[in-house]
Amino acid sequence: MKIKKVLTAFLALAMTAAVMTGCQSNESTSSAGTDSSTTSTSESSTESKTESTASLSGTVATNGSTSMADVIGALSEQFMNDNSGVKVSYDATGSGTGIDAAKNGTCDIGLSSRALKDEETAAGLKGTTIALDGIAIIVNENSKVEDLSVEEIAQIYTGEITDWSKVGGDAGTIACIGREASSGTRDGFETITDTKDKCKLSQELTSTGAVIEAVKNNPGAIGYASLSAVANAEGVKAITVEGVACSEETVKDGSYKIQRPFVLVTKDGAELSEAAQAFFDFATSADASALISKAGAVPTAE
Repeated sequence: MKIKKVLTAFLALAMTAAVMTGCQSNESTSSAGTDSSTTSTSESSTESKTESTASLSGTVATNGSTSMADVIGALSEQFMNDNSGVKVSYDATGSGTGIDAAKNGTCDIGLSSRALKDEETAAGLKGTTIALDGIAIIVNENSKVEDLSVEEIAQIYTGEITDWSKVGGDAGTIACIGREASSGTRDGFETITDTKDKCKLSQELTSTGAVIEAVKNNPGAIGYASLSAVANAEGVKAITVEGVACSEETVKDGSYKIQRPFVLVTKDGAELSEAAQAFFDFATSADASALISKAGAVPTAE
């Protein structure tokens, strides 16, 4: 009887151990299955994202404003990083040429640093503002002049004031540096200062960089250039206008008077390519705001 009881107890213990081993095996299998499923889902999500990014391909041609170089450069770089199959090009030709290129279909998106005129919208063009930009008034870094009124700036550019001593500087002839006729910066400057077709320029240059360089190399020069381009420029300084500095904050709140829009120009009603539409949507979205600010302009998308 003792032997029978011992055998019975032994068999009971063996059965309990077998059941526990089976449970542990099932739990391990279940856990492994869950991990495998999670890994599979994660990999699937990553693959889906990669496929989505890689699926967009083609080229996007932009053309126009030289003042928008930093902004369009920052947007293009980020967009191409996010969409490796797309190449965005930028032809810095000036606002007028960029508007014509959009009209003629020789680019996908025109770039203008001025608002479109009535005759341009009547011709089937559409302007979408992505940022505001201050037009900084710059003088040589060694100039004693620190501030001018809009009226004084107008009088300097129309030749009514020709010597720096009249506006707080050292005696010397003022050299007015400006942009070419098709420039959006020039259009904005002359519209705000009411000097259109009245300016008497010592030099008429075709890019923002050239204006900055000319003022840098001439102690008696004055010029105007995009805030986004002046921020890191050497050899020149941006003066205040009626006591207000040209900055992102003063452009945004409207206290700085000499400012204009940065505009994407497209054909109204015309369908862009998939890549061009995706770039347009990105450039006009709130996702682009930080890049636009970093480039020195004031984003309009919230």
